[in-house]
Amino acid sequence: MEYGQFCPIAKATEIIGEKWTLLIIRELLMGGSRFNELQRGLSLISPTILSRRLDSLAEHGLVVKKKIPGQRGHEYFPTESCQALLPVIRSLGDWGMVWARSNLTEKDYDVELLMLYLKRSIEPGKLPGRETVIRFKFTDIEQYPEWWLVSRGDEIDLCVKDPGKDVDVYFTTSVKTMADIWMGDNSYRRAIREGTLKVVGDKTLTRNITDWMKNSVFTDLPAASEI
Repeated sequence: MEYGQFCPIAKATEIIGEKWTLLIIRELLMGGSRFNELQRGLSLISPTILSRRLDSLAEHGLVVKKKIPGQRGHEYFPTESCQALLPVIRSLGDWGMVWARSNLTEKDYDVELLMLYLKRSIEPGKLPGRETVIRFKFTDIEQYPEWWLVSRGDEIDLCVKDPGKDVDVYFTTSVKTMADIWMGDNSYRRAIREGTLKVVGDKTLTRNITDWMKNSVFTDLPAASEI
């Protein structure tokens, strides 16, 4: 895609303006490195398109592609030029929270993306003991209604099958309710009070959930209708 213009915005858009490219960069900057992890964060993308976009980003120097030692497949790491897009991605997210939030529909509430974000929001150092297990049960979906986050040290595993461990905190809610809380459009206390969220577990963990599972960085931004 070429615009035939010397404008730096046009030249930048030639590289990052294709569908999915900015979201792939978002996932890379949020710590995704393996193909299946990137795909999980972009559930509607086809493997072929993801592979093409990653190759294009590598060709333009935004991504380094490295073979996984002793395994099949590759890992993808953002270069300095890709890292420089972080404030651009953040500003775009700020704009979206203020001006595009009203465009959300039911089909936008993707449980895979939500759980990936919740996994990335966990602060292991704020959790007691060597291991903490958190179970989510979503009442509004039939396929994969139960998810587990298992925190051990600095590592956090995301599971769709019961890991067979004692659960420390149980969340029972809808995908939309949990996503709205994480995005700042709702709160744990309000959802519990209204009966749309049930949280069961040790009080040291349930008393203030945002101490160990942070909300979105866009939480404090108001919608345009509230300005």
